[in-house]
Amino acid sequence: MESTLTPEAALASLAWQIELGATEAIGDAPVDRYALPDKPTAPKQATTAPAPAPAAAVPGPMTSTTDDAVSAATTAAAGAATLDALRTALGAYPHCALRHGARNLVFADGLPGARVMVIGEAPGRDEDIEGRPFVGRAGQLLDRMFAAIGLGRGATTPQEALYIANVVPWRPPQNRDPNAEEIAMMRPFMARHVTLANPDIVILMGNTSCEAGLGRRGITRLRGTWAEAWGKPALPMFHPAYLLRNPAAKREAWADLLALKARLAGGAR
Repeated sequence: MESTLTPEAALASLAWQIELGATEAIGDAPVDRYALPDKPTAPKQATTAPAPAPAAAVPGPMTSTTDDAVSAATTAAAGAATLDALRTALGAYPHCALRHGARNLVFADGLPGARVMVIGEAPGRDEDIEGRPFVGRAGQLLDRMFAAIGLGRGATTPQEALYIANVVPWRPPQNRDPNAEEIAMMRPFMARHVTLANPDIVILMGNTSCEAGLGRRGITRLRGTWAEAWGKPALPMFHPAYLLRNPAAKREAWADLLALKARLAGGAR
């Protein structure tokens, strides 16, 4: 008996896949998995010596095209006198290809002028949909973490508020990490963002943030050690998404939050 997939059953199947975490289609065209494979043909006898295999590609320095994109970003960021102007400049910046695959530019959330500015890596699916940073499961954990030391993005005073942004404001495909060229393009915008937001302390959440702010990676070594990023005291911390995958690391994250609380208590604005 031939079965027919009803619209209701198809919708239920799609909802189930989304619940499991599927966010992207694997291909643009359907695949007929019942089609018979083509019969293999016998390989022809080689009449000449085979060509040598190409040498493995070796990553090289950033190209002049990337240098031009960074120069354009530096000029655009420097011309922004306010946070609104910086957001407009980012929206008009044409050189980062990530913008073409994202639904929204994810700029910031929280209170500008807050003593603590949290800098994440890049938007995920939920952030791309809502246009705000840290709104998915990782964002919910971030809110609980900072609430434990009396800070929150919804607070209305600089002493209790958070200001939250990402190094890269567009979602990378399949939630991959931003690459070196994308980080380089966004670094001038991030530097200007920190200057205009003017926090007392910057929290660098994860490797991408550390690479942008410190020029280094290796969050397991960097976390918990105070540094300086964009002229501000900076504390590297594990990204909440990492903590969701590695709950045992929450102990170190709690120690970092207590270090932040102590630093804030020792330097009233």
